[in-house]
Amino acid sequence: MQPSAPSPAPSPESSASPAAPRFDERLTVPGSWWVIVALLALSGGLVTFPLGTVPALGGLIVAGVAAGVAASSYGSARIRVVAGSLVAGEARVPVSALGAVEVLDEEEARAWRSHKADPRAFMLMRSYVPRAVRIEVTDPADPTPYLYLSSRDPEGLAAAVEAVRGEA
Repeated sequence: MQPSAPSPAPSPESSASPAAPRFDERLTVPGSWWVIVALLALSGGLVTFPLGTVPALGGLIVAGVAAGVAASSYGSARIRVVAGSLVAGEARVPVSALGAVEVLDEEEARAWRSHKADPRAFMLMRSYVPRAVRIEVTDPADPTPYLYLSSRDPEGLAAAVEAVRGEA
């Protein structure tokens, strides 16, 4: 059998398709939360320990799986800029319906999720992510005034939204 020649590496121009995400971030929970998951699993085992070894092992497993699923699902929220749209959690908004993008530092993000917040706004916030992006919604048919999105890379998200808007 003859070895096949390696295929040429794709160029950056050929690999950039409209379906490829410009920005993709998963708001995973911090590592310290997994320590809490382990402690909750241990608590489940200790609570059921007086019933015997097998129930204690079952309590450990059930509590650990339940806490792990809860932490994993809470940290599974994604923010993506893909195919001309901003996808944040369950929301999908065309970039053409978005206005000004404002990168928020920790202090400003705290203000926008508390006393400056509008109850009509779409908020995808995570308490363990201190920075955020605020994006105005300019679609007159949409009652949502803005999107508040927690992000570990708010500058990258803002740049991706502006880049897609510039292409349109």
